Amino acid sequence: MKRKRIIKQSILTLLLLLGAAEMILPFLYMISTALKGPVYVFEFPPKLIPSDPTLQNFRTALTKNNFGHYFLNSLIISVITVVLILLLGSMMAFSLARFKFRGRNFIYGMVIFFMTMPSMSLIVPQFVMADRLKLVDTLSGLIFMDVAMNLPFSVFLLQGFLADIPREIEEAAKIDGASNTTVFLQIILPICKPALATSAIISFLGVWDEYVWATTITNSPKNWTIPVAIASFQGVHTTNWGLVFAASLIAIIPVLILFISLQKYIIKGMTAGAVKG
Repeated sequence: MKRKRIIKQSILTLLLLLGAAEMILPFLYMISTALKGPVYVFEFPPKLIPSDPTLQNFRTALTKNNFGHYFLNSLIISVITVVLILLLGSMMAFSLARFKFRGRNFIYGMVIFFMTMPSMSLIVPQFVMADRLKLVDTLSGLIFMDVAMNLPFSVFLLQGFLADIPREIEEAAKIDGASNTTVFLQIILPICKPALATSAIISFLGVWDEYVWATTITNSPKNWTIPVAIASFQGVHTTNWGLVFAASLIAIIPVLILFISLQKYIIKGMTAGAVKG
């Protein structure tokens, strides 16, 4: 019996190590390539540790083609979008989880429907809507549609988390004279920190990495975001992959900072909020 347990644990450990290697090795290769000069990018056999590492790719990425401006565009769009998603998502989730009204189940069903719908299938109607609202080639157009595309998942996650909160907490506050607004702001939102943090990181990541809609709606370089700017580094005939990977690594920094800041809430938010509702 003990031998079977050891074999089972060994196989599980091996599978976990293989899975970890599958995720880590491409990232290590990305770092390695970013530290290589153009001459050494395609050397054979490839070396994971560069023989002559350089930071020139990072310096070029930061100074070429107004990369800082595109970085600021992505930061502005992502921050505003996440704030709007958390604000609207928490209010919608609170209404769906705590109030009974006509059409409640239909609205929640539409949330699930739009959450599962492929975003590519909505590109044409989204563009038509943006054009009629005069939002084409504007940061506002990017924010507007990013909120619409990421809001359903936030509502779903927060609604599931709220459904797990005992109603007695709110009832006790209402006995003391608290209104629904006071309950929402002073009781519900503080309790929902894990779910809000989870929603924030997932929404931020989705908006920060969004490429298809950004290339569809933006015409002028002044409104480009980080993914569009990185794609512009690729040439028609040749591509400096060291430069592309260096720019990609720079683009990862805000996501890492946000993840590290909110990591203590993320696991709790996912396990407590995503499985109920």
